[in-house]
Amino acid sequence: MEELFKKLKLKPKNIELYKTAFSHSSYVNEHKVKNNYERLEFLGDAVLDLVVADYLYTHYKETEGEMTKVRANYVCENANYEYASSLNLQNYILVGHGESKEGEPVKKAIVADIFESLIGAIYIDQGYATVRNIILKVIVPYIENPEITFFSDYKSSLQEFVQTEQKSIEYVITNEEGPAHNKTFTMDVIIDNIVYGTGIGSSKKEAEQEAAKYALKKLAIKK
Repeated sequence: MEELFKKLKLKPKNIELYKTAFSHSSYVNEHKVKNNYERLEFLGDAVLDLVVADYLYTHYKETEGEMTKVRANYVCENANYEYASSLNLQNYILVGHGESKEGEPVKKAIVADIFESLIGAIYIDQGYATVRNIILKVIVPYIENPEITFFSDYKSSLQEFVQTEQKSIEYVITNEEGPAHNKTFTMDVIIDNIVYGTGIGSSKKEAEQEAAKYALKKLAIKK
């Protein structure tokens, strides 16, 4: 991790905290280690939300609704995966044999989670001012490039269409598999009792977005 610390200009006070930040539950279970990264991920997610919200409030004049949409674009799985990749965090992730086979890349969702757990670790180890500076250094270049889009709210777009057409809409889980820490959800979006799209994701929200995306494509073709 020395290369990472050098890149972030960090001098860790508690190296064990960072080891935890990179330890997936599958690794912890196999090696009988005490803690995995999930608690740090929870904390890092909140810190990330606050720093990005503060930056948008300070530098932009949009309404609350508009800022919420912008923040969703830069604090989401796709964005976190990009940030993690830019820092080569996948090189430090510890996963068990059951989670990742030798030679195969670590799952995108795990890499994205690791970015948040690292943020949580830096916040505890270095304090808010330091973690804020690091977050802004990583994320602001993406915010300032209007051509980069990580998140599209397909669900809201589909909802607007349905309301205009006065149709009914519901999302139904058709399958749920995998261990508690790494589930995969399959979701159908049903409009007026007809399945218009099916989505698969590592969370219910992600599966809904994927289902809505395919439904919008189908509706565009019908139009």
